[in-house]
Amino acid sequence: MSDPQVITGKIPISARLDKALAEAIELSRARVQALIADGRVEIDGKPATSPSAKVAEGAQFRIDVPAAVEAEAKPQDIPLDVAFEDEHLIVVNKPAGMVVHPAAGNPDGTLVNALLHHCAKNGRGQLSGIGGVARPGIVHRIDKDTSGLLVVAKSDAAHEGLAAQFAEHSVHRRYLAVCGGHPSPSEGTIDEKLGRSDANRKKMAVLPKNSSRGKHAITHYKVLERLDSSSLIECRLETGRTHQVRVHCASIGHSLLGDPLYGRAPKSLKPLLGKLKFTRQALHAAELGFLHPILSQEVRFRADLPADMMELIDELGCSYR
Repeated sequence: MSDPQVITGKIPISARLDKALAEAIELSRARVQALIADGRVEIDGKPATSPSAKVAEGAQFRIDVPAAVEAEAKPQDIPLDVAFEDEHLIVVNKPAGMVVHPAAGNPDGTLVNALLHHCAKNGRGQLSGIGGVARPGIVHRIDKDTSGLLVVAKSDAAHEGLAAQFAEHSVHRRYLAVCGGHPSPSEGTIDEKLGRSDANRKKMAVLPKNSSRGKHAITHYKVLERLDSSSLIECRLETGRTHQVRVHCASIGHSLLGDPLYGRAPKSLKPLLGKLKFTRQALHAAELGFLHPILSQEVRFRADLPADMMELIDELGCSYR
């Protein structure tokens, strides 16, 4: 449970109230609208009653944000593609479209819900409790519409051991992606700090290296095959920041095909993406390697490209298999 808080400040832009407040603070417009409906927002000392009311730049606001109660995730019988499992941890090949853990807007149908059912069935044990009731066992995440491998801890000891390796950047993570255009040089390192975008709070952005905000992020990329107005690339991560591969590739002018947030597909490929109904970022966590936190053995796992990405690269004339 998070603590309640009172947020005060000045409206940054003249706009409808929910939009102006969403620009000013790290809350979604939907969350702002709910707070207005609950009578928890004041503008210039008076209760706000309508999210669509026009508000002037510089107006004083006060928002009473109640403590959030973390909902306990419930087991759900959802199929899983398990790459490895023992009594300490489980490695899963997550499909695109599945959220990793419950959160606002995604209360169920997540990987955690599926794992809770999987582990309860036939006495396969529990998930670690370090992540809390909504995120049991979750050591790291990949985006909802990114497919591929991630490891989940079954015990607190495994969780702590894995978390330490992620913090030390010693985990092997190799992604396969399809980006627009042909990166030059064909192999390189993107070393750019990442943080929340000032223009759009749902997006991450490259920040100046001397910025007090954001986190250091390093991606090593290599072109595996040049395709029609695009390239199949591999990305090896030293760090694992939110949207790292997507933002880093976009920052060098080669955003991932299908990416709804950062993507700008070459005009010549838009008909193909439409025909295939390919509307998610072409990104797959293909390899994951780490030191088993209990057995102290090096382990590495691989997951083939999913059907939608295989179809995409086939249409683009790729020979990769």
